[in-house]
Amino acid sequence: MAEHPVRNDRLVTVFGGSGFVGRHVVRALARRGWRVRVACRRPDLAFHLQPIGKVGQIMPVQANLRYPASVAAALRGADAVVNLVGVLAEAGRQNFEAVHAFGAKAVAKAAAEAGIDNFVHVSAIGADADSTAAYARTKARGEAAVREAVPTAIVMRPSVIFGPEDFFFNRFAALARFLPVLPILGADTKLQPVFVGDVAEAIARAVDGQATAGATYELGGPEIATVGEIVRWVARETERTRLVLPLPDWAGRMMAFSTEMASKFSLGLFPPLLTTTRDQAALLQVDNVVSAEAEKAGRTLSGLGIAPESFRAIVPSYLWRYRRAGQFDRRPDTLNAG
Repeated sequence: MAEHPVRNDRLVTVFGGSGFVGRHVVRALARRGWRVRVACRRPDLAFHLQPIGKVGQIMPVQANLRYPASVAAALRGADAVVNLVGVLAEAGRQNFEAVHAFGAKAVAKAAAEAGIDNFVHVSAIGADADSTAAYARTKARGEAAVREAVPTAIVMRPSVIFGPEDFFFNRFAALARFLPVLPILGADTKLQPVFVGDVAEAIARAVDGQATAGATYELGGPEIATVGEIVRWVARETERTRLVLPLPDWAGRMMAFSTEMASKFSLGLFPPLLTTTRDQAALLQVDNVVSAEAEKAGRTLSGLGIAPESFRAIVPSYLWRYRRAGQFDRRPDTLNAG
């Protein structure tokens, strides 16, 4: 990707910029010449972002969505805002309502008060006020709060995001290292995994004015696969012979309840890798793919001029570490080559 000339007169505040998706968004914005203010609860843990840009181009600052004054301070002088803050599972005060709904409202309200109408909010495919999953319901409430405060805001709804630090492909690969049987919830549920770099580029283009103001974009990769198909593919890529066991709905809910309670009553000592929550089980009852309406309206990666990367092309580049001999392990089909 060509570098964009640095213009020091444009400042964007990225809330949640130190996380998995955030580091890629910060890189994409820095390449386009934006000065990036990374707003997060622990700015001391975000200094790894500074080498991504030029000297002085990226600056972490402290901001807590529960404290309006800190949010307002993080927006002072900004020309644009990106809100990436979200959680996949609740932990203490970091619950879905506080982060997805209250947090999004706090950022949007502060942006409106600061007169900033260039706002990109990252939600998720499946956001639905009537969903049985609290994750999806609060994502929908967050979108509504953002729309109310900043009508020109652009909402990005990605499917499952993959990349070197993801907690999806990495999780199944890690489980396959030591579990002879992989019990799977929602084995027939369809997903459309999207590369984190493509999501970041879509957000950067939206901030740069290349997306329709007030629109909702759905971001998915070029391939749709079921959860079961993906898990079997991960096992093959990591060269593990494992039995993939699709669970009926009742068994999946029972497993989720058991691991969730084990995590709660062990005060977090139960391995997160083995923990599935009831909310995650509910999410896996519904397909997570780009809608026909978004495709028709061009509110997709392709509509933004981005050719999405396939998970089958990218994921093997970081799953090798789960093989028995890592990157030095030769595949069976290459043993007799040459």
